[in-house]
Parts: sequence; C-alpha cells; structure tokens
Amino acid sequence: MKVVAVLPPSEQVQAQIAMVRALFPGHTVELATSADELEPHLADCEALISTAFTPITRAMLEKAPRLRFIQVAGVGVDHIDLDAARELGITVAAVTGANTVSVAEHVVMVALAMMRGLIPAHNMLARGEWSLPYWIAHARDLQGKTVGIIGMGRIGREVAARLLPFGVTTFYYDVNPLPPEQEEALGATYLELDALLPECDVITLHMPLTPETRGMFNKERLQRMKYGAFLINTARAELVDTDALVEALQGHLGGAAIDVFHPEPPPPDHPLLKLPNVILTPHGAGVTQEAQQRIAQGVIQNMLRFLEGRPLADVVVEGSR
Repeated sequence: MKVVAVLPPSEQVQAQIAMVRALFPGHTVELATSADELEPHLADCEALISTAFTPITRAMLEKAPRLRFIQVAGVGVDHIDLDAARELGITVAAVTGANTVSVAEHVVMVALAMMRGLIPAHNMLARGEWSLPYWIAHARDLQGKTVGIIGMGRIGREVAARLLPFGVTTFYYDVNPLPPEQEEALGATYLELDALLPECDVITLHMPLTPETRGMFNKERLQRMKYGAFLINTARAELVDTDALVEALQGHLGGAAIDVFHPEPPPPDHPLLKLPNVILTPHGAGVTQEAQQRIAQGVIQNMLRFLEGRPLADVVVEGSR
C-alpha cells in the first residue's frame, strides 16, 4: 500500500518519515511538502497523512481513485473538502485532544501578556528606553476581570479550568450550552453571544470554522466589544473579519493575540503585522514538543489500525471505499 505524508517542510520531517517507514514495513511511504509535490502521487496513493497547512480539494480527491483514507495530524479538518470525501467514499479521521492543553496554556499566557503590556515594554527596553513609565500606565491584573470564551469544546473547557485560580468572572457562548453541573465546576456562566461581547475584558475564540461561523466576528460584533478589551484567536482566521479587526484595534480595542492567518504564512504587507498592540504567533498555539509527540502517536496508531483493518479512532467522515 502506498501512503503519502503531506507535511510542512522542517528539520524534523525527514526523521519523522524515516520513523514512519520503519513502523509500516511492507508499505511505501512517500513525502510531499506542498500540493504540487503531492500531485504526482494522487493516481496511486491509498492513504494520506495530512496537516492543516496544505488544502485537500475536491479536484485533488477526484484525481485519487485509489485513495481510501486521510489521517489528519491534528484536530482541524476544514482544509479538506469533506463533502467531496464523503461523496467519493473516502474515510477521514483526526487526532482529537492531543494539543488541547497546549492551546489552553497559550491562551492564558497571551492574556496575561496583554494585560501587562509585556511585548511593548520589552521592545522599548530592548531599544534602550526605560519602559517603567509605560508599565505603570498600562499593566493590569487579570484577577477581577471578565473573560468570555466563545466555543466550549475541549479547548474552551480547558481554558476555563485554567482561569479558575486567577479569580476572573467567566462567561461563555456555545451553540450547545454545558450541563449546569459542568458550568458550576468550571465557574462559567452561559450568555448569548451579543450579550456577552460588551461584558468582557478578554474574549478568546474556540469555534470550528463552518459556513455558520465564518466571519462571525464582523464589524458589528467587534464594535460591541468593551472599550479596551482584548481578542484572542487561536482557532481559525476566517472567524474574524480582518479589515474590521484592524479598524477596531486602531480604535476602541486594547489589543489582540492572533495565532491564525489567512493565508498562512501571512504576506509581508498583512495589516496585522503593522500594528503595535498585537501579539502574533505562527499558528503554533498547540505546537509544543509534548503536543507534537501526542499527535504523532495518534497518527501512527490510527494508521496502523487502518493498515491492519481494525476500527479507527476519531473518524470525521466514514468512507465506503
């Protein structure tokens, strides 16, 4: 069986592929680092290992008549045309929960950094400017503030749990509210989205990208956010109208921590790169060494299940090929 791993180029990729080849004796394992490199393999590959960095389109799937299985190295599957996979009978599976803690820790880290004005204070001091006056004017405690969590899945719940010791008020919005006992355990209170926005000092996004959530943080909703509030997005860039966010950051919002962009990587003239009140990270909130190990283990275990004909874990689309 031919397996193709579509992975972003990095120093570790060759070692990872060597490990996968050793684990799958008797099978051909090839590497592609882009859609162009994947193209020649589509005609005869039977399984793909995919990451969110390379779109898997309908046109690509239609060129892969032998493809039976796509294993995503992570939880997000919006880079794959799932409707096409379903129509063509291709099974798609993810690795859920592997980076949940990593993303939750990242959210708390950037919330604290924005509250304290950490990045501007550091940059001023690195330029030789004594930044204590700036620090005195801008640094604030997280304790006593109100945090809004948009999306109360695995990551949203982990964020809420990590906020408990900070003494914040936590509101949340989700299409499926939590049971009362879970709300009580997490110290979280449900509010409708438009009622939540003006109440919160920090809002963090953890919704999947769907036709319903695309652009949900438009100009109107951003304007409803509290004066001086901070927005954190570690989910998907398309949840937020970028132009409206830039306008809000130049106006009433205090700042933003953005981990996701459209496209990725962002071009040098991307408007968010020019703003002084943002913390930008390279879609890496969930990319810790520990999370990568957990994802790799999940991918390998599910690939072995597929190759051995055993039931799969974390199936998103049940195929028929």
